[in-house]
This record gives sequence, C-alpha cells and structure tokens, in this order.
Amino acid sequence: MMDWVPIVFFAFKILVFGTGMFFAIKWHYDKEKKEKEKKERNQRAVSTHRTHP
Repeated sequence: MMDWVPIVFFAFKILVFGTGMFFAIKWHYDKEKKEKEKKERNQRAVSTHRTHP
C-alpha cells in the first residue's frame, strides 16, 4: 500500500535537482557571457580613446 511513497519522493527529488542544475548551468553561462561582453566593450573603449603621438 505504501509502495508509491518512494516513487513520488524520488520523482520529486529528480525534478528539484534537475531544475537546480538547469539554473546553475544557466547562471554560469550567463555570467561568462556578461563578462565577455564587458571585456569586449572595454577593449573597444580603449582602442577608440587612444591618443596618437
């Protein structure tokens, strides 16, 4: 009669951990992309503001 409890808990656990892993990967990917864009923006700003001797 209580055989469904472990199945439900296991399914819930998989759902929670799967969602957590998705958002962790997404957060790291977005963070890396944002840092890359910031670096490119700074590179452009430095290259356009150089003074010529």
